[in-house]
Amino acid sequence: MHEPAHPSPQPDAPRAAERRLPELRLVSGVYGLVLASALAAALDSPDEQTDPGSDALWVLLTALAAAAAHGYAHVLSHRMSGEPGGITAGLRAMFAEWPVVAAAAPTIVLLLCAVPDWWTEASAVEVALVVNTLILAAWGMWTARRAGRTWPAALRAGAADMLIGLVIIGANAVIK
Repeated sequence: MHEPAHPSPQPDAPRAAERRLPELRLVSGVYGLVLASALAAALDSPDEQTDPGSDALWVLLTALAAAAAHGYAHVLSHRMSGEPGGITAGLRAMFAEWPVVAAAAPTIVLLLCAVPDWWTEASAVEVALVVNTLILAAWGMWTARRAGRTWPAALRAGAADMLIGLVIIGANAVIK
């Protein structure tokens, strides 16, 4: 059978795009988790009257604003590179940042559980910080295993990712 002299790069293109899409979602998810954790910790001040509903709304609005800003940055980079796009491509880029908002959901739900006095806002923030840290560790392990790493390497990756959450927990303890 005759092989072409210059193989077409097209068969590999969809595979590369498929690998890149989960990577972008993961990056946005990590960003959303860290953003939600840091904001919840910052909004929970012992010197102020607690309002977990307001804090949950601020976490949601900040995640939405961050997702829109990140998507808009992609729009600007496409525009600067001269790539065609327009409003449709811009909206698609902004909506593609949904993992930022989705990753903030556990923090928002936990803060909302403090609204009916099921627990204190401080407890909700502490639990959110721990849950988000565990999610970071799980994502680190999952991505390492998906990349073909061994279990010990995956555990090291999860521990390294977990450090981000531990830094926020530590900062929350020191600052308050």
